[in-house]
Amino acid sequence: MTGTEIEITADLVRELLHEQHPDLADLALHEVPGGWGNQMWRLGDELAVRMQRMDRTPELQLKERRWLPELAPRLPLPVPTPVRCGEPSERFPKHWTVMTWVPGEPLDHGTIRRGPHAADTLAGFLRALHVPAPPDAPVATDRGAHPRDCTGGFDDFFHAVVPDDIAADVREVWDDAVAAPAWQGPPMWVHGDLHPANVVVSDGTLAGIVDFGDLFAGDPAWDLAAAWVLLPAGTAARFFDTYAHADEAAIRRARGLAAMKSLFLMLMGQNGDRGLPGGKPHWGPVGRAALDRALRGV
Repeated sequence: MTGTEIEITADLVRELLHEQHPDLADLALHEVPGGWGNQMWRLGDELAVRMQRMDRTPELQLKERRWLPELAPRLPLPVPTPVRCGEPSERFPKHWTVMTWVPGEPLDHGTIRRGPHAADTLAGFLRALHVPAPPDAPVATDRGAHPRDCTGGFDDFFHAVVPDDIAADVREVWDDAVAAPAWQGPPMWVHGDLHPANVVVSDGTLAGIVDFGDLFAGDPAWDLAAAWVLLPAGTAARFFDTYAHADEAAIRRARGLAAMKSLFLMLMGQNGDRGLPGGKPHWGPVGRAALDRALRGV
């Protein structure tokens, strides 16, 4: 903890509920492991409290409050929907939100056993999400760009974690994405951060999507990368057949972005192995498996 951070405890969360939403204050409360920008607390059986922690601004939570109530009703998988707003106070000078709980286990701790079903489910979810966004939709600042504009970040990940024996293959996939034509359609709603900790699984398949803090209007290839980042080997082709709206250029961009996202997961795993803040040791094998799928294109 630094001098500017506040330790978030069960007592603090309950005190805030008593102050601002007393009708919820006596529900069972326990911390949900994981999280970085926000800390999650399970509240009763159907709710969760999302506490701003490392995020420097409340923008991500405020974005979810604004847009998820509009998007959720037309999405075919459960997503966390804000039901109460917690405002900054003397006790806790940051934002917090009571949201619906999405049942299931995060994929970075779970397994997809029903690959074809998961591929169809993810494709159906993204088809429903990827519609033209309104003019006042948020625009991405650090993601959402064409791969050619992300070469700096890719190179950082590449030099940090890529094994020598696959370096040429990784570079080839990335260069192909950089050379692919740009998205020519209208800005579409994009989740923007589909990785194994932001989806939940149940009964061997996808059961929900969480953490819409990076939601933006732009190129859907950023979500289509999930065909390799999330799904088991051998199901990417089925995913794209079911999705049915991705042309060759979008698939090329998505595959390169999948490689970059996989390298990020590997870097977070490496940081965790070294005991660095924010590192997640179990993400290393998850990222390497995703990278192998992206390199093979399956």
